[in-house]
Amino acid sequence: MNVEIKEINAAQTWAIRHKVMWPNEPLSYVKIPDDDKGQHLGLFVDDQLTSVISLFMDEDRMVQFRKFATLKEEQGKGYGAILLKKVIELAKERGAKLLWCNARASATILYEREGLKQTDTSFIRKGILFVRMEKKLS
Repeated sequence: MNVEIKEINAAQTWAIRHKVMWPNEPLSYVKIPDDDKGQHLGLFVDDQLTSVISLFMDEDRMVQFRKFATLKEEQGKGYGAILLKKVIELAKERGAKLLWCNARASATILYEREGLKQTDTSFIRKGILFVRMEKKLS
């Protein structure tokens, strides 16, 4: 089995974002207004796009990752952890001070394993609880 992480374009993320995160919404729901300003990564297993993530760095050198999704049939195999480790590495290389995300509460354990900590910030979107998680990088 060959696992590879490559930079992809925003449009390549949309199908997986839609299928995994918001399948009952229109495809436009998973498009981010700033998608064209982000860096998008795909994890490929034997040349099949399996997991996606999008990074956005602001002027204060804080990197937010968004729309992190792995195909349901491929979840639990460690692909998300591999991709998240790569994101942390890239954020450090880019001189980021902080890495953060709004995580679904049901997925916080994955982020905690990689050193992200839950903050007091949370919100509910379409009945799903999200928690802001952060990792200081410098």
